Amino acid sequence: MPLPAATLHYPHDRVLLNRTRLAYVHLRNLLTDAKRDRAAKIYGFVSVWLPEELLLLFMQEGEVVNATATVDGMTFRPLSIAEGIAMVPSAAEFGEICFYEADDEQLATMYWSQMLEPVAWPAELNVHDPAAVFGFLNATMHDGVVEVRAEDGGVNYGIVRNGGIARGFFAGENVANASAEARLTALLAGGRIAERKKTRLWPLPPPLPVQAPPAMIQAYRDLMASIVKRLVEGGVEGAPQVTEHARMMLVERHPCLDRFSLTHPHPRDPVTETPALTAAIGAWIGELLWTVAPADGKTPGQLVGELARERRHMFQSAGLFDALPWKIEW
Repeated sequence: MPLPAATLHYPHDRVLLNRTRLAYVHLRNLLTDAKRDRAAKIYGFVSVWLPEELLLLFMQEGEVVNATATVDGMTFRPLSIAEGIAMVPSAAEFGEICFYEADDEQLATMYWSQMLEPVAWPAELNVHDPAAVFGFLNATMHDGVVEVRAEDGGVNYGIVRNGGIARGFFAGENVANASAEARLTALLAGGRIAERKKTRLWPLPPPLPVQAPPAMIQAYRDLMASIVKRLVEGGVEGAPQVTEHARMMLVERHPCLDRFSLTHPHPRDPVTETPALTAAIGAWIGELLWTVAPADGKTPGQLVGELARERRHMFQSAGLFDALPWKIEW
């Protein structure tokens, strides 16, 4: 049975890798190539059609910054970057992949139209009548996005500002001298779309969220493990239990800590941005070292400074030292 999202495809600018069998492409090498000098500023996306899911990797300046996946092409789930990349086997027999350059505004539109609930159309509005749709947008002075799923699986976006179609991103062939409103008109009127939700309305999308990089997440895991190890070596035998209790106590306020159990052999990365992650780790370290002090007489600032020294520039740029309740002593 084919994947329901198998035909789903999105607008793009430059083609960096057309749809190709996954067996012929090594994803990690492809992503590494996107970061080289000749392609260092790429904004775009990678689509990977796996046997059970469609995976989307969003890229800014050659770096993967977010990821989503869908089974049916309508309901998407957010993924951590590491989890998304790990879904793609290095020697896949089945599946296809493409890599396209795309406008940053389009990337934000794609992501938020997958994550947010659409705005409801009025029950009496015929979404196959362009005049009715444009009249409604104009009357409400809507700011946002009209999404139209074409019958071939193409996902098209009309960007709405003050009730008018300002521009658009279209999955079909470019039409010479055709305005965004004219192209959207043709899509709305062309054919009879069986499901009403295939023409959907969205609010104005925020910028594309940039997840905390996997390397930073791993650095925080290593730092927490080092703190616990040093406490145990210094005679605080209950440090692991105190650390876990502090984590569980903070999870409600900092949900990303749910993926930071130090006892889990293979924890998954959280889907979170760097400021939220740093605030969570800062609160966790603060709670731990207020509860159990190092037995060798070091202050919490001295202990963290010693253990964080090797990666101090990464932690400094992430704001960790500002998130702690004491000054770091180097």
